[in-house]
Amino acid sequence: MKVTEHLAKANGKTLFSIEILPPQKGKTIDDLFSAIEPLMEFKPPFIDVTYHREEIMYKKRSDGLMEEVPLRKRPGTVGICAALKGRFNVDTVPHLVCGGFTPEETEDALFTLHYLGINNLLLLQGDADKNPKTSDAPKSSYKYASDLVNQVSKMNKGHFLHEETENELKTNFCIGVAGYPEKHFTAPNLKTDLKWLKNKVDLGADYIVTQMFFDNQKFFEFVDKCRKAGINVPIIPGIKPLDSKRQLELLPKMFYIDLPDDLVDEVEKCKTDKDVKEVGIKWAIQQSLELKKAGTPCLHYYTMSKSASTIAIAKEVF
Repeated sequence: MKVTEHLAKANGKTLFSIEILPPQKGKTIDDLFSAIEPLMEFKPPFIDVTYHREEIMYKKRSDGLMEEVPLRKRPGTVGICAALKGRFNVDTVPHLVCGGFTPEETEDALFTLHYLGINNLLLLQGDADKNPKTSDAPKSSYKYASDLVNQVSKMNKGHFLHEETENELKTNFCIGVAGYPEKHFTAPNLKTDLKWLKNKVDLGADYIVTQMFFDNQKFFEFVDKCRKAGINVPIIPGIKPLDSKRQLELLPKMFYIDLPDDLVDEVEKCKTDKDVKEVGIKWAIQQSLELKKAGTPCLHYYTMSKSASTIAIAKEVF
């Protein structure tokens, strides 16, 4: 079932969903299953599975030349989605990114998902290339998520690459895209960012999932501005419970977000990361209850494939 169908079927009830990371190379899927199993108590109608592009290191060979060596790669977003669908009978939402793929490779991946009966997608620009001197750059034809949205929308109408006539096959993907309550870091201001977001919706995006935020007022203002800009698709807030003091530095740096003064003050009082986790859980519970009371269609939790904090939050909210 499509994400939008789940939202419509809920008839105003706030749904619970999660996002997980594929296991790192060398890890088994059983570890992932064990983390997800307790969360199934809260009946998530869909689970997002992220994609992470590889990182490259340079190693000097015996002949003096430099060799590119893949340093880190999380395998199998598509395979993980199929495994979760089979194990838990839950819809899955694979993430697809621009970087590192030609349009042809993207089309092949979309056909594979179509054949597997996976008809939800989250289309993202993806992380910036951390290895700009690698051969990855010329391989990537897409720079923006809107290009991915356009390709998928055309496939949904039966238009495929290198074919001038309409194909009998039409895909049926539900297209999700990202929204940024505090604006995307490349946008000069929120007004410009909303213009780009509306373009994705106009091209065929069916719903929006937001970047994490810790101040609900910023989400409510974002939704209001979206509606005034003519963006009328469902908007799902993304929530991330803090779990370490180090995240006070990392999250703003990595995701270009602000942390409220009250939250920072409470975390700075903590002596251990266990204490920080408790603060993070309480803050996320307060966020979730307020968002739920406001009639938000779904609360989407960034679990990082760890279930303990999300379980504690869900027990108080759902």
